[in-house]
Amino acid sequence: MYRNHLIELIQYAPATEEVHAMPILIVPAWIMKYYILDLSPHNSLVKYLVDHGHTVFIISWRNPTAEDRHMGLDDYRQQGILASLDVIEHLFPNQKVHAVGYCLGGTLLAITASAMARDGDHRLASMTLFAAQTDFREAGELMLFIDEKQLAFLEDLMWAQGTLDTKQMLGVFQILRSNDLIWSRVVNEYLLGTRQPFNDLLAWNTDATRMPYRMHSEYLRHLFLNNDLAEGRLRVDDRPVALSDIQLPIFCVGTEWDHVAPWRSTYRLHLIADAPEITFLLTSGGHNAGIISPPEQSHRHYRIATSFEGDTYIDPDTWLERTAIQSGSWWAAWQSWLAARSGSFIKAPNVGSQTYPPLEDAPGSYVRKA
Repeated sequence: MYRNHLIELIQYAPATEEVHAMPILIVPAWIMKYYILDLSPHNSLVKYLVDHGHTVFIISWRNPTAEDRHMGLDDYRQQGILASLDVIEHLFPNQKVHAVGYCLGGTLLAITASAMARDGDHRLASMTLFAAQTDFREAGELMLFIDEKQLAFLEDLMWAQGTLDTKQMLGVFQILRSNDLIWSRVVNEYLLGTRQPFNDLLAWNTDATRMPYRMHSEYLRHLFLNNDLAEGRLRVDDRPVALSDIQLPIFCVGTEWDHVAPWRSTYRLHLIADAPEITFLLTSGGHNAGIISPPEQSHRHYRIATSFEGDTYIDPDTWLERTAIQSGSWWAAWQSWLAARSGSFIKAPNVGSQTYPPLEDAPGSYVRKA
């Protein structure tokens, strides 16, 4: 229902006669196609939210080409999150928005929310982060690939190509999970002749994306290598941003076996945020399978606890020891948290408006581009 050079904004039609007054905007990572959150009816987080009376918008990022080499993090902030908020503000006037960010999308959302708070922009009702880091001091196994020499080599490579190519991106993650993604497949498929059954998550995993030279260089250098966001050096509109400026309820999800955003790293938000409340939830699974956790998967479990402004800091290992395990999917806990902060019910709106008429059916055209 909205398109610019970088994004298509998808609005899901309501599934209930009434919906919560405050809509949800989901910001996926551009390192992945958005539909990991809407794979199939039985495991779609988007469908789960819509079925529970939420109006959901989600960003579908354009897969960049060499011509987009000069697009930086700020382009993703302005043409992605802020452009989407402008559209939603038109469709839902005088209503705040629950913003949700996944992985890199969550990091960008935290940057954006910090700048909005600094500048007096109060359009957000809450911020939810899925497996998203804001302090990269303990950034996990990816740090094996990020030092000054390796980053200089990577920047030269990306400049020559214009992007970080899909094969190079997939190679990094296959090495990080080599037991699962390389050696087990070699043993089972090549040596034993047993092919793993294909499923929607595996299909999504092969649908790779590219990273523009400038954006990926900024992300790796300013965040991974220098940790500028957590340490107050990251600048937006030529002024530094501080996560402590965010005065919103925060819901932060970490996953137990995350090889991309280790949960103790995502937990560090407690040390740098000054929000009125932070609810931290740790779920079973990894970076992707832990987030895609439909209620039908009864073998799942999670821990959840809320800290309020003024509470004494609890380190992650103590938090883990003190916080009881709960069986089942974490989706219901988060949906209840959202519902309690989403205002009264209103009549379900139509999709789009006269100003923003629907352009085409979901999933749109950007997600189909290789």
